[in-house]
Order: sequence, then structure tokens, then C-alpha cells
Amino acid sequence: MGLISWIRGKFSRDKPQNSFWLNYFPFSFGRSSSGNFVDEISAMSNSVVFACVKVLAESVASLPLHFYRYTDNGKERAIDHKLYKLLHDAPNDRITSFVFREMLMTQLLLWGNAYAWLRLDGRGNVQDIIPLESSKMSVNYDDDWTITYTYSLGKYGLIKLPNWQILHIYGLGFDGLIGYSPIAMARNAIGLSIACEEHGSKFFSNGARPSGILKTPTIIKDPSKLRESWERAYGGSENAGKVAILEQGLEYQPISIPNSDAQFLETRRFQIEEIARIFRVPLHLLNDLSHATFSNIEHQSLDFVVHTLTPWLVRWEQALNQSLIPPNDRDKYFFKFNTGGLLRGDIKSRYEAYAIGRQQGFLSSNDIRELEDLNLIPTDEGGNSYLVNGNMMKLSQAGAAYSKAGDENVGDKE
Repeated sequence: MGLISWIRGKFSRDKPQNSFWLNYFPFSFGRSSSGNFVDEISAMSNSVVFACVKVLAESVASLPLHFYRYTDNGKERAIDHKLYKLLHDAPNDRITSFVFREMLMTQLLLWGNAYAWLRLDGRGNVQDIIPLESSKMSVNYDDDWTITYTYSLGKYGLIKLPNWQILHIYGLGFDGLIGYSPIAMARNAIGLSIACEEHGSKFFSNGARPSGILKTPTIIKDPSKLRESWERAYGGSENAGKVAILEQGLEYQPISIPNSDAQFLETRRFQIEEIARIFRVPLHLLNDLSHATFSNIEHQSLDFVVHTLTPWLVRWEQALNQSLIPPNDRDKYFFKFNTGGLLRGDIKSRYEAYAIGRQQGFLSSNDIRELEDLNLIPTDEGGNSYLVNGNMMKLSQAGAAYSKAGDENVGDKE
């Protein structure tokens, strides 16, 4: 059963209001100080914004997301539970888990909120998770201070949904009701970057040279015809470098400063850093290696996981735990992303760390092989054994063996 048909049978439809603003933000999309209109679509047309959103959305979507059960020894994967299959494999019969998380993360980065509809069975268990469009959702408090979600279904009108049927992942916000769009709040920086791109495009469309004037001592009867002829012959990047032929005393005089004098490239590079700062994405992930070296790029990648991805992952985990797991089961189950693969480093660093863990007794052979995606060793062959060096002892016992040996030596002399 689809979302529209199910809702039509469960809830009454409100008539759409002409003045209804579905996605009200105190910091809304609009015209930036540079004069460019900035919204989620125009922002994504900017290469830096697109790259930042793509890096973050694909990173969250590609990480393993597991559903765990608490045990006496810690935790174990609850692979027999319905929720494990929904988030690890496919939330519904139309899309995969990767696509689902990529879609919601993209909306979270652009609108500051991500929504999904939870289709429940008669006992309140989640059967399917259907992603919703953030631009069509409105969130409000009812008279009793419960949160109600209003979703636009186009020609079907506005549908009100209770909060227990909505998975809502918040971005940064002030009121606990909605997250605020990074695009809207930083539209001036993004608008300046868009303006730089447009300036560069117009510069090359005009022959990659400054605009100027044509001077002649004679009177020109039809100036527009002459201008069109000039632009047709020498305008556009495909005509760049052509030799101009001037007749009837015409003289070309440039009136604009060269593009390099305007520090165009420096401005564009700064805007790359500015937008990367908004999303907290390292420049080397945007293919800008100007600040990267062989010795620091690995640490930048680790910093990306710790300080950029982890806050987003915690938002996801807590939202999933709160919305998908019934209250009486939250002390039994939980969702958790596995970031171990991103934190392992190069093979030499990994193997050195494994050696330390193995020698100190907190890693077994199977623990290490599981981290490396290798087949496990049977238990009877020692795969789950924990070993320590034989010369290690408690601090309180240090010197006891030597004292005992000394007493025995004294006895021998006697």
C-alpha cells in the first residue's frame, strides 16, 4: 500500500491555502548580498556546494549501519530483528539502504531537516520506511504542545501526520522543533561563489578578454549592426585568439582591467575554503591539494571522521533509536554506525596497532581478522583466545620472586 492511499484512508485532508508557506525558516532562502538568488537548487549548481554535499551524503550512506542487542558481555548484532534488515539492507521494496541514507543526508544538509514516514503494522512495529521531501513538510506545535507534521501531497492537499509516524533527523537549530538550513544561513557566502562562477563564465563567453570600445573618426550609420558583427566574429571562447581585422579607421580600445588584476582566481579559491568551512569538509576531499602534504593528509582524513562525520552520525543514531525502537525496548536494542574502517589508517599503522592489542591481551586473532574482513578461525584452533606476555605481573607482586629466591640461597649457605 502506498503512502498516499494509506493516508487518504486514515486522515482527513485540509484544503491548501494560497498563503501557506510549507517550509518556514527564520533564516530563509532568498537573494544574497551579491544579488544572486540562493536556494537549495541554485546552491547545488555551485560546484563546491555540490562536492561538499556529495562527500558527506555518500560517506554517511556507505558506512555500515547495524542494529545491536545488549548482552551480558556487551552487544551483538540483532540480525534476526526486522529493524536490522530495514536499515542495513532496504527500508522498503523500492530503494536500498545506501540510497535511502544518501537521500535523507542530502536533504539534511540542504534544508537542515530530513523526514521519513514510518508504515506500522497493527501492533505498532515498523514495516517500511518511506522518505519524504523536506521542502513539502511543515512542523508545528498543537494546543497540547505535541508536535504535528503537515505534508503536502500536491493535488491531494495537506495531510497531518502524528509525530510517532515520522522519522525526523534535525540539523542545527534553536527551538528543538526544526533544524535550520545551512544553505539559507550562509546564503551570502554561497551567493558570492555563484557570482564568481557567473563572472568567469561571462568572461570566457566574451572571448576571454576585457570588454572595450571601437573608435572611428567617421560617423557610423548603424552602430548596432557593427557591434553584432564584431561579437559574431570575435565573441565567445571559440573565437579567442583570432586576429581582428579593423577597417574604415576603426580602433579597438579595452576599458576593463585584466582579470588577473581583479584577483579573480584568488577570490574563487577563497570561496572554496569558505564553503568548505560551512560544511566542515577538508579541502583535499574537494580535490584541492594546495594545503595537503604526504605527512598530514592521513591525519586530515581522521579529523574528518572525528569532527565532521561523528556529529552527523550521532544525530542519525539518536533519531533512529527514538523513532523506530518502542520505548519499552530502548534498553534492549540500539543502532550504531561502524566507523572502524575509516579510522584504521594505512596497513603498516594498522598492523602495528593490532600487534600491540594482541600482545596486551585485549584483541584476539578473530577480533583482528574481523576488522580486516577476513574469515574467522575456529574457537578450538585458538581464534578467540586472548594472550599476554608471560613476564607480566601485578605491581604488588614485583620483587616477590627475587625475595623468595634470596631466602632459598641463604638456606643453602647455611
